[in-house]
This record gives sequence, C-alpha cells and structure tokens, in this order.
Amino acid sequence: MTSIIFMGTPDFSVPILEALANSSDYEILAVVTQPDKPIGRKKILTPSPVKAAAQNLNLPVYQPEKLTKSDELQTLIDLAPDLIVTAAYGQFLPKKLLAAAKIMPVNVHGSLLPQYRGGAPIQRAIMNGDTETGVTIMEMVAKMDAGDMFSQVKVPILPTDTSADVFAKLSLAGRDLLLETLPKIINGTIIKVSQDEEKVTIAPNIAPEEEQLDLYLTAQQLTNKVRALDPDPVAYLKLNGERIKIWSSYAVDLSTSLDPGSVVKADKKHLWLAAGSGSVWAVTELQPAGKKKMPISAFMNGAGQTLSAGQTVVQDAE
Repeated sequence: MTSIIFMGTPDFSVPILEALANSSDYEILAVVTQPDKPIGRKKILTPSPVKAAAQNLNLPVYQPEKLTKSDELQTLIDLAPDLIVTAAYGQFLPKKLLAAAKIMPVNVHGSLLPQYRGGAPIQRAIMNGDTETGVTIMEMVAKMDAGDMFSQVKVPILPTDTSADVFAKLSLAGRDLLLETLPKIINGTIIKVSQDEEKVTIAPNIAPEEEQLDLYLTAQQLTNKVRALDPDPVAYLKLNGERIKIWSSYAVDLSTSLDPGSVVKADKKHLWLAAGSGSVWAVTELQPAGKKKMPISAFMNGAGQTLSAGQTVVQDAE
C-alpha cells in the first residue's frame, strides 16, 4: 500500500479524502486540516468538513494553527509518507515537509493551471464570467501553485452556478482525476508538463472589502459576483444605509439613464436597480441584517414598500 499524508479543509476536499481512505491501494497515515473555527451568530466552535470526515473514518487528525512553526511539523516529517496529497488545505507547506514525501507531494487544484493560481480560483472564475474551469493534478513546490502538471480535466460553469455548485462538481472531478493519475505517478509512467509562466493569472483570497457590491459594475458583473460569493462570504450592499446580503439576482434585458444605485422598478414582486453602463440589475433573494434570507416578494411587501422608482437607494455605490 502507498502511504499518504492528506491535507485539506473544506467540503471540496472531503470526497477526495474519502476515496483515498476507502481504497485498498492507499494507507492514510494522517489528516492535516485547519483548526476548528467559531461559526454562526453564537460563534460555536466547529470542525472543518475534512476533520469531521477524518473522524468518521477513524483517521488521526492534526490541526496546527501555523504549520511552519508547529510541534506537529516534525511529527508529520517523521511519518515519512510515500505521498503528500493536498486539496484546498489553506496554508503553505514548508520545504522540509514537501521533501518528506518519498515519491512526491501532489496537489489537487481547482483550476486549469496556469490560470488562477491562488486561494480562490473557483470564485474568481465565476466572478470573471468564465464558462469553463477544471481541476489540475500537479506537483507541489515551494512557490504557490507553480509546480509541474500531471493531468487536467475541464468542467463547465453554467450561467446559474454558484461557487457551491462549482465546488461540488470540481470536487468529484478532482477525486476521479486523482485516482486515475496517482498510479501513474507512483510507477513513474506519467509525463510532467511545465506551466507556461506567460499565461499565469492569480486568484487571491476574497478580501472583506470585495464583499460589498459596487453598483457601478454592470448588471452582469454584479450577478456574477453574487454567484461567486454564494455561499460564503455572501455579497452585500447598503440599501439606504442598511447592510443587506444578496443571495440571487440577474441582469435585466433593459437599459436605463438613471444613475447607478437608483431604483428602476419597485413593486410587490420586483426590485430593479440601475447599475453600470446603463444596465439594469434585478435582486431576487436577499437577507436583511438579523433576519433569514427571503424572496424579493417578501421584502417588497414589508420593508421594501418605502422604495419607489427614481430613488437613489445605494448611496455608496462608487
């Protein structure tokens, strides 16, 4: 059996871990994931999806706050695995740990490298309006997502897909591609391909200030951003000064001369806002602060009754 240290954190990583753990070809020596985090309004300390899956599989779990300076680092090195497999772990791996893999450290990355190196490749692809993404199986090196590539698979992004939808599709695609690719890595029959540095694009993590919607973006750009930030961290705007999360929206096939942030249409079933380049943006599901998310009809028959066409309701759109 080929021994593996598995490193991952979100839901994306879980099918990959489970497939390796349930295979008779591999032995999981350890699972490394991010520390438990406080979740929700009550800040309940919650394990990562990978930790929960590892516990169900009775696998040893390590959760260093900072892997580089942790006590766990030497423990992991001493395990001397054949492979280290990472899938959205969320921290850089020290060179000493990368070197501990007897065969190779391997990463399952959620993009078609060299596009979208970094921590938010799926969100950035949706935000940019891409219609296709994929998974790359690659060798881990000390530079972020810069290693040689072993294999890739393409996956479509549908116009209605959120990040959750694409994460789910890529997780399964990545699982299958990894299981197909690992035997070739182990027996040395696979040919590595270097990344074209001239085609590299970066996908940094979503910064807090990016969560706020800028109504000077076009309606389609706003719609893409809402999809990209669903289910986390969720896009928001300040409607008459109140922070409101936006869960779903679409670009209306109309144009307007109103300034971005102004109401184009407000009735019992609609809230259409002027956006950039004369475009019109419709909000269809939202969540006022301290309340559950609701369809636009519920909002417009309540707090939204004060809104009327021509009002500027998103004053800080610039």
